[in-house]
Amino acid sequence: MLPQEIIRRKRDGATLDEEEIVFMVKGLADESISEGQIAAFAMAVFFQGMTMDERVVLTREMMRSGTVLQWSDLDLPGPVLDKHSTGGVGDKVSLMLGPIVAACGGYVPMISGRGLGHTGGTLDKLDSIPGYTTVPDNALFRKVVAEVGCAIIGQTSDLAPADKRFYGIRDVTATVESIALITASILSKKLAAGLEGLVMDVKTGSGAFAASMEMAQELAESIVAVANSAGLPTTALITDMDQVLGTHVGNGLEVAETVAYLKGDQDSRLHDVVLSLAAEMLVLGKIDDTTEAARARAEQSVTSGAAAEVFANMVSALGGPADFMEKSDSYLPVAPVIRPCYASKPGFVSGMNARDVGVAVVGLGGGRRRASDGIDYAVGLSDVCHVGDEVNSDRPLAIIHAASDAAADAAEAELLAAVQIGEDAGAALNTVHQRITGAAT
Repeated sequence: MLPQEIIRRKRDGATLDEEEIVFMVKGLADESISEGQIAAFAMAVFFQGMTMDERVVLTREMMRSGTVLQWSDLDLPGPVLDKHSTGGVGDKVSLMLGPIVAACGGYVPMISGRGLGHTGGTLDKLDSIPGYTTVPDNALFRKVVAEVGCAIIGQTSDLAPADKRFYGIRDVTATVESIALITASILSKKLAAGLEGLVMDVKTGSGAFAASMEMAQELAESIVAVANSAGLPTTALITDMDQVLGTHVGNGLEVAETVAYLKGDQDSRLHDVVLSLAAEMLVLGKIDDTTEAARARAEQSVTSGAAAEVFANMVSALGGPADFMEKSDSYLPVAPVIRPCYASKPGFVSGMNARDVGVAVVGLGGGRRRASDGIDYAVGLSDVCHVGDEVNSDRPLAIIHAASDAAADAAEAELLAAVQIGEDAGAALNTVHQRITGAAT
């Protein structure tokens, strides 16, 4: 079998058979197929797409290219569940959601990523906690999941290695934005994690990868269909990313917001997204029969302090401070320049380009333009306004946390350009747009 013949067939719009896809994934993993050929294959798929059957085979084979975690030998008394987000600005949902679901009886081995571009990464947020180990060995990972109920870590080198190489090639060949390849990339890692249920948080809006509702629906339907066909019960929520999620953007600042949230200080939009996803996970795991009952259980885990205790135990078990929840202010980094950013005129926030807000945080040093870039965990924005909020000389658009006055000046200009001010509050934006549970149509 020749890779160039498989590439030619896909280029010309043919449906590949299982043997051909298996051959290509094997060549990905053992590097017997060249980078140029993989790039050509990715471009062919980008333009010609893949059927659902092709996507299932590609996902399954990339999953099988490395270690597939097993949890059955631990005799866990609850289901193994996870959530994946397509990324956004201020999206710290995983930090709250994992502990909440664990406090409700689920087990959450959450394998997360780092930020690139305007979206933040869960691992970068956790790196702002001194001592926290985002890349533990498999024994410690399993131990923390079993004993604490939740462990949020990074992808290990032996988990879906074919996807790791494939994504690296796609990233530099303008083929990332393929629904078929995104589906296989996400699900190969989730299937390798040995899950019993998965909830997808597909974000749409100005700050999301899927800027249009149509693209978000296509991606959500593809993931739900392929995951269920591969034996992983999955639902998806399409959630809003037309404004910052929560009130803080920036790694250490988002951890601070997480601590406040788990102690009872919840931004309503963020809280709605977290509880909606938690309810889906608990129903998938058969902990509750209805999303209403599951949502109430999740809410109780926060108000009782049980979720905060899980978060504290996870941080400690993975090398962070044992008293982090009590003394987080003394552990998290603080920027040398902290100052408010006021709107140019009083009024109401009528719109926001969330992507541009994220880009402003990257400019402060809180994100990466390239994968090799370092990060300043102290910088970012806090107390960010929402659409509909009144802003004036007493209520700024946000508080800027910067490494220098010059950096703060640049962020202020970007923030002023990203937020629109009108004369009235206007209609509030929905947080959850759609729930998807069936196959693509």
